[in-house]
Amino acid sequence: MTLKRSMARFTAGLAGAALLSASLSAQARELSVSTVLSDAFPWGQAAEKWAELVEERSGGELTLRVYPNSQLVSGDQTREFSAMRSGLIDAAVGSTINWSPQVPELNLFSLPFFIPGEAAVDAVTGGEAGELVFEAIESRGVIPLAWGENGFRQVSNSRGPISQPDDLDGLKIRVVGSPLFQDTFSALGADPTQMSWTDAQPALTTGAVDGQENPLSVFDVARIDQVGQAHLTLWNYMNDPLIFAVNQQVWQSLDEEQQTMLRETAKEAGEWEIAMTREEESERLAAIQERGVTVTKLSDEQYQAFVDATQSVYEKWAPRIGEEVVNAAQTAIDAR
Repeated sequence: MTLKRSMARFTAGLAGAALLSASLSAQARELSVSTVLSDAFPWGQAAEKWAELVEERSGGELTLRVYPNSQLVSGDQTREFSAMRSGLIDAAVGSTINWSPQVPELNLFSLPFFIPGEAAVDAVTGGEAGELVFEAIESRGVIPLAWGENGFRQVSNSRGPISQPDDLDGLKIRVVGSPLFQDTFSALGADPTQMSWTDAQPALTTGAVDGQENPLSVFDVARIDQVGQAHLTLWNYMNDPLIFAVNQQVWQSLDEEQQTMLRETAKEAGEWEIAMTREEESERLAAIQERGVTVTKLSDEQYQAFVDATQSVYEKWAPRIGEEVVNAAQTAIDAR
């Protein structure tokens, strides 16, 4: 009898443990997070930092699984926002450039030579213009949580130094799939060629395209100088903020405590990544120069020549972005 009772208790204990395990498993939830770049880059590191903070704060109840290199959208980074909006992706740390085809207001940051420096970026994202941009994203079924930063984009090529608009004449420049980029480089006399980043490096290697534009972090980590890009111009022609965001249905399925935690960790990861990106900028530039890349820095007069050459692009795109957003951004820039 004693043996039977012991076995019964043992069996009951196993059953209880199984139920507890099943209960804990049911409570745990994993969200997919898309990024275009891996954690070799600050962009990918921002997503990984977010995932680390979420797991730490939730005690494993909620986890984020990062899928880098646009793998959730088969390499097509411009499909990321649509995939998140439809629920194929739960969350993302994405680029304003890649999401701009679905959210026109995000083209604000791609207006050529509009945002002159980091203080201006902070004034725009932290003010009324940033709020209007976030409202535009939310109206399209995605909940924006925080800002990150891919940085100011510079231009490189294999032909020679670029210090004036005429130097771009006829150059084939790889650009992302945004009509605003096509218009900007066309206005400068270049031949903009749209392709994904996956295809860009082979094209640079073979000479199918002459140049590309990206932040210094991408140029440095991807060793773009090794694919013939011997000339780099620092012209800060546009900035590329990152946005931490979640699908609306996923967001609504979370309780208030989880929502607060997800937003707070996104902000913390974003602030961490912005500071890191900016702190590393001078070191990256030095490393690039040490590898033999010719770096051109524009004077104020040279910079203004590019501003004048792309004025028609500003006039065409400002109404498409929305006068309210553009005016709010200009006011913030002027008051910085």
